[in-house]
Amino acid sequence: MFFIGLIIFVVYVWFLLKIILSQHRIQRKEHFKAYDTVDYDGVGNQGRIPEKKPKNRA
Repeated sequence: MFFIGLIIFVVYVWFLLKIILSQHRIQRKEHFKAYDTVDYDGVGNQGRIPEKKPKNRA
């Protein structure tokens, strides 16, 4: 009886993880298509000041 319950539980967890991972992939695709929240003027990345990299003084 214990093994039947264990098999049902393992199948349940398997499908639960499968659904969670598929929804995560869908959400990641939608997030990739999302607009840039820092782009206030709609022009794109043209107006941003690039960060200055520290010079190597070695």
